[in-house]
Amino acid sequence: MEQRTYSQYCATARTLDLVGERWTLLLIRELLTGPKRFGDLQAGLRGLGTGLLAARLKHLEREGLAHKITLPPPARTPAYALTEAGAELAAPILALARWGMKWAMGDRLATETFHPGWAVLGLRACFDAGAAAGLHAVYEFRIDGEPFHARVADGTIEALHGPAQNPDAVVTITEDAFLRVTGQGLPLAGAVESGAASVSGDGEALRRLPRLFRLPSPRNRSQEAPGAHP
Repeated sequence: MEQRTYSQYCATARTLDLVGERWTLLLIRELLTGPKRFGDLQAGLRGLGTGLLAARLKHLEREGLAHKITLPPPARTPAYALTEAGAELAAPILALARWGMKWAMGDRLATETFHPGWAVLGLRACFDAGAAAGLHAVYEFRIDGEPFHARVADGTIEALHGPAQNPDAVVTITEDAFLRVTGQGLPLAGAVESGAASVSGDGEALRRLPRLFRLPSPRNRSQEAPGAHP
Protein backbone atom coordinates (compact mmCIF):
# COMPACT_ATOMS: atom_id res chain seq x y z
CA MET A 1 0.00 0.00 0.00
CA GLU A 2 1.39 3.40 -1.00
CA GLN A 3 2.05 5.68 1.94
CA ARG A 4 -0.21 8.72 2.03
CA THR A 5 1.41 12.12 2.24
CA TYR A 6 0.35 15.73 2.70
CA SER A 7 2.97 16.73 0.10
CA GLN A 8 3.96 19.78 2.13
CA TYR A 9 7.51 20.87 2.87
CA CYS A 10 6.62 21.60 6.51
CA ALA A 11 7.97 19.96 9.67
CA THR A 12 4.48 19.36 11.05
CA ALA A 13 3.22 17.84 7.81
CA ARG A 14 6.33 15.69 7.41
CA THR A 15 5.90 14.40 10.97
CA LEU A 16 2.25 13.57 10.35
CA ASP A 17 3.31 11.73 7.19
CA LEU A 18 5.32 9.45 9.50
CA VAL A 19 3.02 9.03 12.52
CA GLY A 20 -0.38 10.36 11.52
CA GLU A 21 -1.94 7.09 10.33
CA ARG A 22 -4.49 5.41 12.58
CA TRP A 23 -2.92 3.32 15.41
CA THR A 24 0.64 4.53 14.74
CA LEU A 25 0.96 6.91 17.70
CA LEU A 26 -0.72 4.40 19.99
CA LEU A 27 1.78 1.78 18.87
CA ILE A 28 4.60 4.16 19.73
CA ARG A 29 2.88 4.83 23.07
CA GLU A 30 3.10 1.12 23.86
CA LEU A 31 6.80 0.99 22.95
CA LEU A 32 7.65 4.07 25.03
CA THR A 33 7.42 1.91 28.16
CA GLY A 34 9.94 -0.61 26.85
CA PRO A 35 10.39 -3.31 24.20
CA LYS A 36 7.31 -5.40 23.41
CA ARG A 37 6.68 -8.69 21.69
CA PHE A 38 4.16 -8.83 18.86
CA GLY A 39 1.65 -10.55 21.16
CA ASP A 40 2.17 -7.92 23.87
CA LEU A 41 1.36 -5.17 21.38
CA GLN A 42 -1.71 -7.00 20.15
CA ALA A 43 -2.96 -7.46 23.73
CA GLY A 44 -2.45 -3.78 24.52
CA LEU A 45 -4.12 -2.55 21.33
CA ARG A 46 -7.40 -4.42 21.23
CA GLY A 47 -9.19 -3.75 17.98
CA LEU A 48 -6.00 -3.61 15.95
CA GLY A 49 -5.97 -6.64 13.66
CA THR A 50 -2.91 -8.82 13.16
CA GLY A 51 -2.40 -7.75 9.55
CA LEU A 52 -2.63 -4.03 10.28
CA LEU A 53 -0.35 -4.35 13.32
CA ALA A 54 2.28 -6.07 11.17
CA ALA A 55 1.93 -3.35 8.53
CA ARG A 56 2.31 -0.56 11.08
CA LEU A 57 5.39 -2.20 12.59
CA LYS A 58 6.96 -2.55 9.15
CA HIS A 59 6.23 1.14 8.56
CA LEU A 60 7.94 2.12 11.82
CA GLU A 61 10.95 -0.04 10.92
CA ARG A 62 11.14 1.36 7.40
CA GLU A 63 11.01 4.94 8.67
CA GLY A 64 13.64 4.39 11.37
CA LEU A 65 11.32 4.77 14.35
CA ALA A 66 11.46 1.17 15.63
CA HIS A 67 13.59 -1.92 15.14
CA LYS A 68 13.59 -5.60 15.99
CA ILE A 69 15.54 -6.88 18.98
CA THR A 70 15.85 -10.11 20.94
CA LEU A 71 14.83 -9.88 24.57
CA PRO A 72 17.53 -10.89 27.07
CA PRO A 73 17.38 -14.17 29.04
CA PRO A 74 15.25 -15.81 30.16
CA ALA A 75 12.83 -14.61 27.47
CA ARG A 76 15.14 -14.74 24.41
CA THR A 77 12.20 -13.92 22.14
CA PRO A 78 11.89 -11.41 19.26
CA ALA A 79 10.49 -8.02 20.18
CA TYR A 80 10.26 -4.45 18.96
CA ALA A 81 11.90 -1.38 20.47
CA LEU A 82 12.02 2.30 19.58
CA THR A 83 15.03 3.85 17.94
CA GLU A 84 16.45 7.15 19.21
CA ALA A 85 14.15 9.01 16.82
CA GLY A 86 11.13 7.02 18.00
CA ALA A 87 11.95 7.54 21.66
CA GLU A 88 12.08 11.32 21.13
CA LEU A 89 8.35 11.19 20.36
CA ALA A 90 7.80 10.77 24.12
CA ALA A 91 7.57 14.53 24.67
CA PRO A 92 4.80 15.22 22.11
CA ILE A 93 2.88 12.10 23.13
CA LEU A 94 3.00 13.10 26.80
CA ALA A 95 1.89 16.60 25.80
CA LEU A 96 -1.06 15.08 23.92
CA ALA A 97 -1.90 13.04 27.01
CA ARG A 98 -1.91 16.15 29.22
CA TRP A 99 -4.08 17.99 26.69
CA GLY A 100 -6.45 15.02 26.57
CA MET A 101 -6.80 14.89 30.35
CA LYS A 102 -7.88 18.53 30.27
CA TRP A 103 -9.98 18.70 27.12
CA ALA A 104 -10.90 15.24 25.85
CA MET A 105 -11.57 12.65 28.55
CA GLY A 106 -15.03 13.16 30.00
CA ASP A 107 -16.97 10.11 31.13
CA ARG A 108 -15.89 6.66 30.05
CA LEU A 109 -18.11 5.16 27.35
CA ALA A 110 -19.42 1.62 27.69
CA THR A 111 -17.57 0.66 24.49
CA GLU A 112 -14.18 1.97 25.66
CA THR A 113 -11.54 -0.39 27.00
CA PHE A 114 -8.95 0.49 29.62
CA HIS A 115 -5.59 -1.16 30.15
CA PRO A 116 -3.85 -0.55 33.50
CA GLY A 117 -0.50 -0.41 31.72
CA TRP A 118 -1.49 2.87 30.11
CA ALA A 119 -1.19 4.47 33.52
CA VAL A 120 2.61 4.18 33.19
CA LEU A 121 2.74 7.05 30.72
CA GLY A 122 0.02 8.85 32.66
CA LEU A 123 2.36 9.03 35.65
CA ARG A 124 5.01 10.67 33.51
CA ALA A 125 2.52 13.06 31.91
CA CYS A 126 1.24 14.34 35.27
CA PHE A 127 4.48 14.27 37.24
CA ASP A 128 5.23 17.44 39.21
CA ALA A 129 9.01 17.70 39.35
CA GLY A 130 8.90 20.52 41.88
CA ALA A 131 6.85 18.49 44.34
CA ALA A 132 9.39 15.67 44.07
CA ALA A 133 12.41 17.79 44.96
CA GLY A 134 14.62 15.95 47.42
CA LEU A 135 12.54 12.78 47.30
CA HIS A 136 14.11 9.42 46.53
CA ALA A 137 11.50 6.65 46.55
CA VAL A 138 10.24 3.72 44.50
CA TYR A 139 6.49 3.29 44.27
CA GLU A 140 4.79 0.11 43.11
CA PHE A 141 1.20 0.28 41.87
CA ARG A 142 -1.04 -2.74 41.41
CA ILE A 143 -4.25 -2.11 39.46
CA ASP A 144 -6.43 -5.22 39.63
CA GLY A 145 -3.25 -7.24 40.07
CA GLU A 146 -1.29 -5.72 37.16
CA PRO A 147 1.91 -4.14 38.52
CA PHE A 148 3.96 -1.19 37.38
CA HIS A 149 6.31 1.06 39.28
CA ALA A 150 7.76 4.55 39.38
CA ARG A 151 11.25 5.47 40.54
CA VAL A 152 11.36 9.06 41.78
CA ALA A 153 14.77 10.66 42.25
CA ASP A 154 14.96 14.31 43.26
CA GLY A 155 12.57 15.77 40.68
CA THR A 156 12.86 13.07 38.03
CA ILE A 157 10.71 10.02 37.35
CA GLU A 158 11.18 6.70 35.58
CA ALA A 159 7.95 4.72 35.17
CA LEU A 160 8.04 1.13 33.95
CA HIS A 161 5.85 -1.94 33.62
CA GLY A 162 6.27 -4.76 36.09
CA PRO A 163 6.91 -4.95 39.83
CA ALA A 164 9.69 -3.07 41.60
CA GLN A 165 12.48 -5.05 43.24
CA ASN A 166 12.48 -3.13 46.52
CA PRO A 167 9.57 -0.68 46.60
CA ASP A 168 9.43 1.91 49.35
CA ALA A 169 5.64 2.09 49.07
CA VAL A 170 2.97 -0.09 47.48
CA VAL A 171 -0.49 1.01 46.35
CA THR A 172 -3.03 -1.71 45.52
CA ILE A 173 -6.23 -0.45 43.93
CA THR A 174 -9.14 -1.61 41.81
CA GLU A 175 -9.46 -0.41 38.23
CA ASP A 176 -12.69 1.43 38.98
CA ALA A 177 -11.19 3.23 41.97
CA PHE A 178 -8.06 4.12 40.03
CA LEU A 179 -10.13 5.75 37.29
CA ARG A 180 -12.11 7.69 39.90
CA VAL A 181 -8.92 8.86 41.61
CA THR A 182 -7.28 9.97 38.36
CA GLY A 183 -10.34 11.16 36.47
CA GLN A 184 -12.96 12.24 38.98
CA GLY A 185 -10.92 13.75 41.78
CA LEU A 186 -11.49 11.01 44.37
CA PRO A 187 -8.68 11.33 46.96
CA LEU A 188 -6.55 8.23 47.34
CA ALA A 189 -7.38 8.35 51.04
CA GLY A 190 -11.04 8.08 50.14
CA ALA A 191 -10.40 4.98 48.06
CA VAL A 192 -8.51 3.47 50.99
CA GLU A 193 -11.33 4.27 53.40
CA SER A 194 -13.87 2.61 51.09
CA GLY A 195 -11.77 -0.55 50.85
CA ALA A 196 -11.15 -0.12 47.11
CA ALA A 197 -7.44 0.54 47.74
CA SER A 198 -4.75 -0.24 50.26
CA VAL A 199 -1.33 1.27 50.89
CA SER A 200 1.76 0.05 52.69
CA GLY A 201 5.38 1.04 53.14
CA ASP A 202 7.36 4.10 54.14
CA GLY A 203 5.17 6.76 55.73
CA GLU A 204 7.03 9.75 54.28
CA ALA A 205 6.88 8.32 50.75
CA LEU A 206 3.15 7.71 51.10
CA ARG A 207 2.56 11.17 52.56
CA ARG A 208 4.19 12.86 49.58
CA LEU A 209 2.58 10.60 46.95
CA PRO A 210 -0.65 12.61 46.38
CA ARG A 211 1.38 15.76 45.61
CA LEU A 212 3.66 14.12 43.05
CA PHE A 213 1.10 14.00 40.25
CA ARG A 214 -0.81 17.10 39.21
CA LEU A 215 -3.89 16.25 37.14
CA PRO A 216 -5.15 18.99 34.80
CA SER A 217 -8.60 20.31 35.68
CA PRO A 218 -11.08 19.00 33.08
CA ARG A 219 -12.49 21.68 30.78
CA ASN A 220 -15.43 21.71 28.40
CA ARG A 221 -14.36 22.34 24.82
CA SER A 222 -17.76 23.80 23.91
CA GLN A 223 -17.60 26.50 26.57
CA GLU A 224 -17.69 30.04 25.27
CA ALA A 225 -14.24 31.55 25.07
CA PRO A 226 -13.48 34.26 27.67
CA GLY A 227 -14.43 37.66 26.39
CA ALA A 228 -16.45 36.29 23.47
CA HIS A 229 -19.76 37.91 22.62
CA PRO A 230 -22.84 36.28 21.06
